[in-house]
Amino acid sequence: MSSQEQPRLDQNPPSASQMQHLATRLQHHPYQPPEGFSAVEPGVHHASTVLFANVAAMRARDWRSKAGYTYGLHGTPTTFLLEERLASLDGARHCLLCPSGLSAITLIDQALLVQGDHILLPANAYGPGREFAERLLAGWGITHSLYGPLATAEQLDALITPATRLIWLEAPGSVTMEMPDLRGLAAAAKARGVRTAIDATWAAGIALQPFDLGIDIVMQALTKYQSGGADVLMGSVSTRDDTLHEALLFAHMRLGLGVCGDDAAKVLRGLHSLPLRYHAHDAAARRIATWLQAQPQVAQVLHPALPGSPGHAFWARDCSAAAGLFSVVFRDEIEAAQVDAFVEALHLFKIGYSWGGPVSLAVPYDVQAMRPAGRWPHKGGLVRLAIGLEDAGDLIADLKQAMQRLLI
Repeated sequence: MSSQEQPRLDQNPPSASQMQHLATRLQHHPYQPPEGFSAVEPGVHHASTVLFANVAAMRARDWRSKAGYTYGLHGTPTTFLLEERLASLDGARHCLLCPSGLSAITLIDQALLVQGDHILLPANAYGPGREFAERLLAGWGITHSLYGPLATAEQLDALITPATRLIWLEAPGSVTMEMPDLRGLAAAAKARGVRTAIDATWAAGIALQPFDLGIDIVMQALTKYQSGGADVLMGSVSTRDDTLHEALLFAHMRLGLGVCGDDAAKVLRGLHSLPLRYHAHDAAARRIATWLQAQPQVAQVLHPALPGSPGHAFWARDCSAAAGLFSVVFRDEIEAAQVDAFVEALHLFKIGYSWGGPVSLAVPYDVQAMRPAGRWPHKGGLVRLAIGLEDAGDLIADLKQAMQRLLI
């Protein structure tokens, strides 16, 4: 070893920190890594406690502002970065993260409604969101009414009362995939001074821009396409309105909603490939849906981008793409047990809820039990298909062999 390579011996006496016990030194080590590190993926920040330089800085900090940090629940660099990117995706000014899509729905309801208020929900709304209104909001003195999946602006207007404070929209509707007249419904609500919120998870910020149609709040389940890996639960609430954001932000804080840095990092990573994945899901789903239309066992394919699907004209007017999610209605004479057997005969399609991940899914539904009496015209069974990232030809072959269970 040369003299230049000899380790340097510190001639100074140990500092006070060096004389501290190991347990203390492990918590208060003075080393800080240099600034200026840059990488494709942002750092993942984990924090409950946020440290301040001094008391004045602590007292000057406002938890509502993204100019600084106050407490882990109110934001870290990781969650702030994700919120800003999602706001850009939605075309919004503000975005809040929630632990799930359902918690994002309930946040909006709780932030904007009080005892004596009334909300309107589409009859094909996401089931747990509708049940929140039926079982919890009702107990708090907040009433609700349902409107038809393809209601006109005039029909919606007739249901608005002086107590109506919020109208939920869903595009397309859950499971039955009707595409509503979003422009007309939003205009009818605005004319009566009623706020609108949309579950726009299917569009993923790509196929549809709800704010441009006059809608006030955009909610998404980031569990789906934004994460893309079928391994994250998260939701978002976006708006362009500063006053509306303040109301949502205060409710968000008081409800103690937050997400962990690791999950936020997974969604940030998923955003890089979101457009590529979304369009791949779309192309495969349209090919498979078109093939299914020609099968003798099928009564109807419910896919907004296909002519003849409920609300197709509204999809063509307002949307630029379609997700990889659609439903298949089987002919009336096919029994429910046969439909279940069809789902179980699939090899590549797995049985499971949610969608937007890499693996294709199939779930049978009893729509008659899900919808108000007389509002679903079909008697045959329905299977919702979520098309993953497998080869579309292989998925068609899988569906073809399972169709043998439904020979008529």
